[in-house]
Amino acid sequence: MTRLNMLLTLALIASSLYLVRTAYESRRLFAELDRAKSEAGKLETEFKRLEAERQAAATNLRVERTAREKLAMRSATPAVTVYVPDVAASGAGR
Repeated sequence: MTRLNMLLTLALIASSLYLVRTAYESRRLFAELDRAKSEAGKLETEFKRLEAERQAAATNLRVERTAREKLAMRSATPAVTVYVPDVAASGAGR
């Protein structure tokens, strides 16, 4: 009978330790999940901000202003348009 009591006591202690370890691991994983959700929220906010900046930078007026100022480009008008004849097409028609 004492052997059975010792065996049951050891089983009880082992299951208690396993329960404590499992509860600790569960709390640790929950805290890690909470941190990951927080980080995901921050990244989503940053993504939306960067997407708004990208859209603002791609407006036609901004692109045109950048082309004029930094690249010294100008609008195409008939006065600055040069037509190049297609020699291959004109020679094939003869």
